Amino acid sequence: MTPPETGTSPGTAPSLHEPLALYGAGFAADPHGHYRMLRDQGPLARVRVAPDVDALLVTDYHAAVDLLRDTETFTKDPRAWQTGVPADSPVLPVLGYRPTALFTDGAVHARYRDAINDTLALIEPHLLRAEVARVAQRLIAGFSATGTGDLIAQYARRLPLHVFTASFGVAPQDTERVVRGTAGMMDSAGDATAAYDELVGVVTALVSARRRRPGRDLTSYLLAHPAGLDDDEAVRQITLIMSAGHDPTTNLIGNALLRMLSDTRYGGSLHGGAMTAHEAVDDVLWRDPPLASMGAHFPRHDTEFHGVPLRAGQLVLVSFAAANTQSPPSGSDPAVRSGDGAHLAWSTGPHRCPAKQPALLMAMTAIEQLTSQLCDLELAVEPGALVWRPGPFHRALAHLPVRFTPLDTLPEPGGAGAPEAADHVPTRVGGTPNG
Repeated sequence: MTPPETGTSPGTAPSLHEPLALYGAGFAADPHGHYRMLRDQGPLARVRVAPDVDALLVTDYHAAVDLLRDTETFTKDPRAWQTGVPADSPVLPVLGYRPTALFTDGAVHARYRDAINDTLALIEPHLLRAEVARVAQRLIAGFSATGTGDLIAQYARRLPLHVFTASFGVAPQDTERVVRGTAGMMDSAGDATAAYDELVGVVTALVSARRRRPGRDLTSYLLAHPAGLDDDEAVRQITLIMSAGHDPTTNLIGNALLRMLSDTRYGGSLHGGAMTAHEAVDDVLWRDPPLASMGAHFPRHDTEFHGVPLRAGQLVLVSFAAANTQSPPSGSDPAVRSGDGAHLAWSTGPHRCPAKQPALLMAMTAIEQLTSQLCDLELAVEPGALVWRPGPFHRALAHLPVRFTPLDTLPEPGGAGAPEAADHVPTRVGGTPNG
């Protein structure tokens, strides 16, 4: 196990007064070893998510479910907590208050949530699948003749980027700015704030343009929703959807492909393997969910939670990864932790992920397209040599180098049997926000 990192002395186990840092390379390389150590503190453990920013991390499954469903004791509004956080803290792009469904409660949350749910409901599954397949074919064709590739940089990161930006009507010349913004804000590095600002800049210009001239895209549908969002509210909901959709979907695709390439049932190759895309994705959602820790909550008043005293306004995060992989308590009902829906990768309660179905469809279609066309894919390095992006919130590969038998040709996108190669938005034709 990589030596733990603490707020004061890396390489030594944290004491009761030394939170364990979640943002360094050591944690990224071996999160599960750190989770085992954190569980020794009980259902909640002291952690540090950035320099000078401490939190309590829920690592117990049942405590996590209780927290995520308890709207009386906890609020999602971080503004009281935020007053004690340095203004330049790299975690504020993820945890700092904005008028979105993620940071609000009650009627305000319901208003934002309805607008998001109704807008995402316009995505037609069969059109989304066709669009993902078309983009996948084009991306694979870009490196299939070389016999090598980076499945993160050349595939997993670019595929959801194209689908999300096309769906919201982002101009092609702005797509790279969107990917820099969505990926950079999650890294909790020094440039996280700049990355988020770049994303907001792109979306602000998009919302302004669609106010003047609506189109057939999700941005226009959101602006026309009966919730009557003003420009800033619309910008914030769109940046939330993009940031919560693009980077985690990238990570889900990448982590599932790694599972398929490194699982012993494959012998290091996809050729002749027994694991399906569905099984790989489900395995990742249990063990290495793309959002490893999130679910920020803040006690409304001083209280005690699962035997741990909490201060009003204190940051409490949920480790979905630690909770999912916790051994079931002795004598517990196995049904509590079994089945496709029992893991917490999509969270639970009123703030559960609204884009579960599109994200799953996108990930599984992307994996199926890749593995059906490059069927002898294998890792180009040993699994232990892979580098994971540091950061307290995600579980994300930096690169996924592979090799395979080069292909001379692939079906041309837009050819016979392929989806039309126009800038197609996978939404209901003629749909309305109330459709």
